[in-house]
Amino acid sequence: MTQMMNGKVVVVTGAGGGIGREIARAMAAEGAAVVVNDIGTSTSGEGQDAGPADTVVREIREAGGQAVANTDSVADAAGAARIVACAVDTFGRIDGVVNNAGILRDRFFHKMSQDEWDAVIRVHLYGSYYVSRAAALHFKEQESGAFVHMTSTSGLIGNFGQANYSAAKLGLVALSKSIALDMQKFQVRSNCIAPFAWSRMIGSIPTDTPEQQARVAKIQQMTPDKIAPLAVYLLSDAARDVNAQVFAVRNNEIFVMSQPRPLRSVHRGEGWTPAFIAEHGMPALKSSFVPMERSADVFSWDPV
Repeated sequence: MTQMMNGKVVVVTGAGGGIGREIARAMAAEGAAVVVNDIGTSTSGEGQDAGPADTVVREIREAGGQAVANTDSVADAAGAARIVACAVDTFGRIDGVVNNAGILRDRFFHKMSQDEWDAVIRVHLYGSYYVSRAAALHFKEQESGAFVHMTSTSGLIGNFGQANYSAAKLGLVALSKSIALDMQKFQVRSNCIAPFAWSRMIGSIPTDTPEQQARVAKIQQMTPDKIAPLAVYLLSDAARDVNAQVFAVRNNEIFVMSQPRPLRSVHRGEGWTPAFIAEHGMPALKSSFVPMERSADVFSWDPV
């Protein structure tokens, strides 16, 4: 059977563990040469360690695949450029990017510091922009290429204590859509995946009560390797007609997610006053209000 990624070169950021590791391994198993990027920090972004990236490269090579480690930071424009250059210098080209690198600095909004805001936005949103921008010039020149950006239902739907993370992840959806629109004439595609998976990024979920323990047990069923097949598919030529979409993966389920569109409208030929909006406009719209739900409220059933 032909491997779906034969001859392709891909960059996977944050590939030293969790979802990124599984994506990198799956890309290599399907024939891709992989740049395994990871600076080896803690989940909150502290420290640096080449070990995780080197370990994944070793695993790929032992399985007969091609890979090279890179420890540059996506949060720095020059670092991101070096990540893409690593692919081109080592393997001669670049065909795909998975923007997976991320950190967490969870805090309720009224307590969140500017540093906690900046750090998360810089890695998730700036990092994805920097790496994508560096790859975009190569993609435009060769008139081919694909991006996969890892978003989150924390941004698409909502969650407690994650204003920084949620803002970055929803911003990524808009970035992906803009890339798709701007670069479709060069046969370049850009899609998002919102993963449900147990990894060290969510390993800090409390388990103090039986309810919390049961919730974590369900999440632990959703292993990172469940995310990898869709990422491989989206970077392959088999997905040439799939562009500007947002998918979610939850254990064995794949969802295509809605994107903001008008739900209902009201019109008044004479125009609106604040009082008339209060008396007539808003009551007419209220039945279509989006509920104030979190991700767990929308995806309320057990993983399938």
